[in-house]
Amino acid sequence: MTADFGLLIVVGVLVAAGVYLLMDRSILRMLLGLMLAGNGINLLILVAGGAAGTAPIIGSSSNVYTTMADPLAQGMILTAIVISMGLAAFVLALAYRAFTASNTDDDIEDDEEDTRLSLRTAAEDPALDRSSDPRTGEATKAGDVFGPENAGER
Repeated sequence: MTADFGLLIVVGVLVAAGVYLLMDRSILRMLLGLMLAGNGINLLILVAGGAAGTAPIIGSSSNVYTTMADPLAQGMILTAIVISMGLAAFVLALAYRAFTASNTDDDIEDDEEDTRLSLRTAAEDPALDRSSDPRTGEATKAGDVFGPENAGER
């Protein structure tokens, strides 16, 4: 049993185009990229499901196919299609709401809080406490001895 090489190339092109569009700042292009990548993955599941066969119904017969088709791949793809359509409707509703609220394009702005957090020093890290070394920020043994039973060990 071999996979159809042409379909695998189509899968690669769909997923590559989807990932490329997902990297854009526009919500609609991200949605289109998600849909393309999702369709590529659905096609990959279909190709991985095996060769065509008779309907997976007991009692059905065919003169062309001697084996039954695997219904699991088809069921997974149908479920993925329903979920992706729901996700697409949700993202389109968010894009419409963002457009009506701001009357601008659908580009996602840089978040100033994320920029500020990425530029903070080690001394400003919220994970630091009194037991951390003030110069390096590394945890020290003083953080392990606390409570009334260890009061004399400090």
